[in-house]
Amino acid sequence: MSNDEKIYQKILKAIVEHQLPPGARLPEDRLSEAFGVSRTGIRKVLQRLALEHFVVIARNKGAQVNHPSEDEALEVLDSRILIEPQLIAGVQRSWNPEQSERFRDLVDEERQAEQAGDMASSIQATARFHYELAQLAGNNVLASFVEQLCYRSSLVIAAYGTRSSVSCDCGDHSQLLDLLDDGQPKKAQAWMKHHLQVIKASLILESQEEQHIDFQRLFKD
Repeated sequence: MSNDEKIYQKILKAIVEHQLPPGARLPEDRLSEAFGVSRTGIRKVLQRLALEHFVVIARNKGAQVNHPSEDEALEVLDSRILIEPQLIAGVQRSWNPEQSERFRDLVDEERQAEQAGDMASSIQATARFHYELAQLAGNNVLASFVEQLCYRSSLVIAAYGTRSSVSCDCGDHSQLLDLLDDGQPKKAQAWMKHHLQVIKASLILESQEEQHIDFQRLFKD
């Protein structure tokens, strides 16, 4: 893995796990010092993140973590509500006991994170559950789109969500697995739609205050 890729992965992970919250400024000089690389290298990584909507770069203002608007937040969840339930039929065709066991392991990871009060890990485990499930549907284009939507949902939840946005209040994923085990794709499809609608309803569409970020501490090896 190249150095640029390692930096990209670390910054992306920090964004998705909410260590860099929406709206946080990303000064090239401070990131350069934190990673021990040139500002040119940092700029390349930030431009890549901007293309993927995780970062926004404004003239004379520099880069900052994308803070989705209220409309964007709703559009991201609406897109997931439209797409993910439709993939369930393909998921069911690929379903077998080995897949069931694999996804139950992911559910265990979610529960452990939630019980530990680790919202960042819980959000990441939840996103992984959804996009790995989408990969089973057999449509790589839609699976990649769902993966991006899951990442963007992490930003939305960082900006507007609460613990109920990633807790069992939105439905335990094991309930979906039970339906797939029983060969009930229609009920599984309905469960997924309701699950995503509850997440959308849990959002509190209010902005949060900017936080100070210690980049040296955050990205130390």
